[in-house]
Amino acid sequence: MMRFENVKVKNVLAGLVMILAAGLAVAMTPTYRIADQGPAVNLEKIIPARFGDWAVDEKIFYQQVSPEVKASLDKIYTQVLTRTYLNSQGYRIMVSIPYGANQSDGLSAHDPEGCYPAQGFQIMSKSKDVLHTEVGDIPVRRMEAVSGMRNELVTYWFTVGSYAVNNDWERKKAQMRYSIKGQIPDGLLFRASSIDDNTQEAYRIQGLFIQEMVKALSPEYRARVTGLSY
Repeated sequence: MMRFENVKVKNVLAGLVMILAAGLAVAMTPTYRIADQGPAVNLEKIIPARFGDWAVDEKIFYQQVSPEVKASLDKIYTQVLTRTYLNSQGYRIMVSIPYGANQSDGLSAHDPEGCYPAQGFQIMSKSKDVLHTEVGDIPVRRMEAVSGMRNELVTYWFTVGSYAVNNDWERKKAQMRYSIKGQIPDGLLFRASSIDDNTQEAYRIQGLFIQEMVKALSPEYRARVTGLSY
């Protein structure tokens, strides 16, 4: 009889622990969306169409992703800005910026290292770097992707709230910072790429392009786009 009662007590205690754990999990689930506070994010207005020696090439339409990948992105992102910029030397840089109002753990940004192979590209090289700007340093990734005769050099980074990250661990840490405060961060993927057989020259020009763009951004949106603020 005593053994039966002990088992019964243990079962009750185990049930109580499970109930408390479930309640705690619900209590700690972030509910405060940063995207709902302050001015609304409109990438068409935030990202200038002209800055420095660069302007949007209105004659070019560039399909950044396949229809299948685009459909997948639409499930995650609130909006996606796609543009091709041209400078006075005739050099083109393609920009893709998917933005999501919810960048919690279950809605992480798609990584180009996975998206490009899904479109038939072969990743020839990839690395991490730091891009220096007048208002701070942006942690970025570099990637060389090849498909047939097309050699595309890519510079990109992620933001989680107002943090810029270039690897999954940093992204998780940024998400945790907001989760602890009960906040759901927004975030984006900023990707600049160009078709070029000269890897170092492509990255150099992309760096200059991003530096000029950062200077042209309104300070109130700079942290959201780059993870940088004055």
